[in-house]
Amino acid sequence: MVVKLPLYFFIAICIFIAAAAAAPFGVSTMSFEEGYSPLFGDGNLVRSPDDRSVRLLLDQYSGSGFISSDLYWHGFFSAAIQLPSNYTAGIVVAFYASNGDVFEKTHDELDFEFLGNVKGKPWRMQTNVYGNGSTNRGREERYLLPFDPTKETHRYSILWTDETIIFYIDETPIREVRRRVGGDYPMKPMSLYATIWDASNWATSGGKYKVDYRYSPFVSRFSDLVLLGCRSDPIQLPENEQCDDAMAELISSGIDTITSERRQAMLRFRQKYMTYSVCYDTMRYPEGLPDCDIVLSEKIKFRDNGHLRITNTRRRYRRRSRIPVTGGYRRQIDT
Repeated sequence: MVVKLPLYFFIAICIFIAAAAAAPFGVSTMSFEEGYSPLFGDGNLVRSPDDRSVRLLLDQYSGSGFISSDLYWHGFFSAAIQLPSNYTAGIVVAFYASNGDVFEKTHDELDFEFLGNVKGKPWRMQTNVYGNGSTNRGREERYLLPFDPTKETHRYSILWTDETIIFYIDETPIREVRRRVGGDYPMKPMSLYATIWDASNWATSGGKYKVDYRYSPFVSRFSDLVLLGCRSDPIQLPENEQCDDAMAELISSGIDTITSERRQAMLRFRQKYMTYSVCYDTMRYPEGLPDCDIVLSEKIKFRDNGHLRITNTRRRYRRRSRIPVTGGYRRQIDT
């Protein structure tokens, strides 16, 4: 006897398989409702019918953003992101962890920031690390991307443990920061954020090129959301046993381990696509920073100001806040 199943059954199976395949490192993704809430610009935050993806829009009236419903003390935080296309000068899209709304003067922060550009020029990306309010000692690194981030989604992930921070693009680690004596390491629970906003005063060529709203709305898409970590009260840290289940899934996935193959992939990425590193900026930090690992094959490619030797454009350093809502800080590298 042949049993005919309804069409929606097969559609549901296909959606389930696609979602499972998209999950990074085999960990579970979630719907927006399961982990996040709107932060600002509600009218410019558009959730998909299945609640598995979110579009953040910037227009002449407002940017937009969302925030995790809980704070986390360590974990793995990830999203597949597609950036706006065409003319995007002055625009910043960010995916980051922060506790600036709780600890205004001693906040911690881990950043992916995507900086828009004029038409025909590529998006640039930077990562940053702040610990205990160390906004005067930013930890920037800046990169080009080996693909067009406007054509399709790519996954950007942050791993934060008690000893190590790793930034990933897809499943390739691009930066590792280890906890060191004398370093500024994030040690307090953080929320996760995603935002798009107008940063015309600094984001592109030091503010030379502004957001042009004739090209609006500017749309960024976030999907395959992952919040895998230890939920925590902002003040009272959880006991170790409270985090065991969440951290067990993280450890079993292997995310917290950089294998020899991944380390080689990280070195290749950095040598080919990194355009600035604070670790090689001896003009800014003559004594160096305690949490930097100096790689000689990298160092010889950079000038004393931390920029690639092949780059001749003069740059200056300024600290800029991302959005007034969160109270976060960063020191930017103007181009």
